[in-house]
Amino acid sequence: MKTTITAKKMQVPQNFTEYAENRINTRLGKFFGDDADAKIVLAEIKSDILLELTVKYNSIIFRAERSAADKAVALDDAIDKIIRQIRKNKTKIEKKLKDTAFKEAFAEPVEEIASYDVIRHKKFKMRPMDVDEAILQMNMLGHNFFMFTNAATGETNVVYKRSEGNYAVLEPDND
Repeated sequence: MKTTITAKKMQVPQNFTEYAENRINTRLGKFFGDDADAKIVLAEIKSDILLELTVKYNSIIFRAERSAADKAVALDDAIDKIIRQIRKNKTKIEKKLKDTAFKEAFAEPVEEIASYDVIRHKKFKMRPMDVDEAILQMNMLGHNFFMFTNAATGETNVVYKRSEGNYAVLEPDND
């Protein structure tokens, strides 16, 4: 598994890079093939380290974000969260992971979700707007996300509020 570590406004010690590659290959390697990509982003916020772990494999993206005083603790917590995501959605993602992933990893039975209950379908007219207007609309509606047609690109985008209070935009990548 290819591992990339990026840090925002901080240095990553070599021993953490080795530790992270080892932990990811040991704990997550049994689920993913060699062509999986793991990306770690570290940022220092006050006295804590915020760690985002993203694993991409066979068009599936797993993501976990953890905050702790120590980088290693945050990494281990993020890996545990991804393993829980895999276990929870075992039947739905089994075909996309390594053939032997579940035989090796889980001897005990796991809670499985048979299907998702969609309780509502909603249609609405989307009009072109910029990102700032979409954020304003989202906040006025009291939602955590808002889908809109981007006036600059003409594409459908989604703006959402992140857990730390910032906003992000999802844009399609048609490459």
